[in-house]
Parts: sequence; C-alpha cells; structure tokens
Amino acid sequence: MYLDGVEWAAECRRIIGNANVTICGESYWFVGEGPITAMKKKKLLMLGLVCAAAAVFAVGVRGDAAEEVKRLAELMGWKPGTVVADIGAGDGKYTFAAVARVGAAGKVFATEIDPKKLGELKSEVVKRKLGNVVVVESKEAETNLPTACCDAIFLRHVYHHLTKPAEFDASLVRSLKPGGRLAIIDFPARAGLDPVEGVPSNRGGHGIPQKIVVEELSAAGLQVEKIVNDWPENDYCVLFVKR
Repeated sequence: MYLDGVEWAAECRRIIGNANVTICGESYWFVGEGPITAMKKKKLLMLGLVCAAAAVFAVGVRGDAAEEVKRLAELMGWKPGTVVADIGAGDGKYTFAAVARVGAAGKVFATEIDPKKLGELKSEVVKRKLGNVVVVESKEAETNLPTACCDAIFLRHVYHHLTKPAEFDASLVRSLKPGGRLAIIDFPARAGLDPVEGVPSNRGGHGIPQKIVVEELSAAGLQVEKIVNDWPENDYCVLFVKR
C-alpha cells in the first residue's frame, strides 16, 4: 500500500498513539489517543524494517560508479599507465572513475555518439582539467579510436544498443593492443523497457542474452577469459582477451 506524507503520518498516529519515534533517520512526534501497546510496537518495528529494506534496495539498484570501476579494474588488470576506453560514456561518471584508477600516467578514451552528450562530456573534461581524457565521437559501426591504442576497453549497458554489432566488434578488436582485454557489462532482456530500434532481432527485447555476446565477439576474434554473473544491478560481465 502506498501512502503519501499526510496519509503516512495519519497511519502512524493510528498505530502508535503518543510517541516520539525515529524512522529512517528522521525523528517524529505523534499525538494519538493512548499508550503504545506491544502490538503497536510490533507494527512500528515492521514499518521501520520496510523503510530500511527499501533504502538498501535503492542503493543496490543505483550502484556506485567508483566501486564498479574498482572491480572492473581488478578484473582487467589495470595499473597506473594503463590506456582504457569507455565506449558510450554518456555523462562520463565511469570515465572519471576510470581515470582515477589509471592515474596521471594513464589515459582514458571516452566515446559517445549522441551530439548533446558529446558536447556535455567535452565541457566536463575541460572543467575538470583532465589532460589525459580524450573524448571521441563514435559512429554506428565504428569506435573511431586509433588502431591498437588500448590495453582495456569496456562497454557498460551499451552493447545491446549496437545496430551493427559485427562491424562495431571488428572496430573494437582493431582498437585493442595484442593481449588487451574487452569487458561487456550488460543484461538479458528485461520486461518493462522500451524496445531498442534497429538492433538484431535475436536480442529478445531490451537487453541481450549473454550467449549472444559470447558468440558475436568470439566470431570477431576474441577469446572469453572470464564470465562474472554477480555484477551489480543484476548484470553480467563477460571478459574477453585479444590473443
């Protein structure tokens, strides 16, 4: 049952009577008609537990870019001086987390296809004075990254948007150094999400089966190195290497 602020306060008064209580870090004084009984205390405890559970769930769904990139860096073997590419960088929060990991001696390419996001990303890089972040305008079938420029490339929630995956995969492989790694962080098709226009029909909806990711990038010449199925937000991460 959903209660707005007024309804929620009224419900608390009905349940607990006169009391000063703290729920989810906030203190409230309720004036009711009688003392708190054992049953009313139990109801109040349940209300607090529901609130706490909701807060934990929200944190889990929202995730944290720095923590996710930390895990990605450990998985892919980043170190100071590593050259990384964030494909489909969006607002740049994963790019900026990545540059903190590779340090001043490293470099991060941030690619984006959307003109508005591209402009905002460039402005943010200038604002932060990040000389080792290079913003690149990518295309539908091309990263536009230099050949053999990267030790590591990652795509987070991007691969299932590719409309020309075979061509784009070939571009990703060209951009990797020999021994370089590619990480695909994505999810199977999820209900309630709008369809992605122009993608192959085998995606099954908004998302992409892990099996398809493995098949397509193996066909492009990469080898699966590791699969992680407990990634944040119920995603998976498939790690490939270029031999």
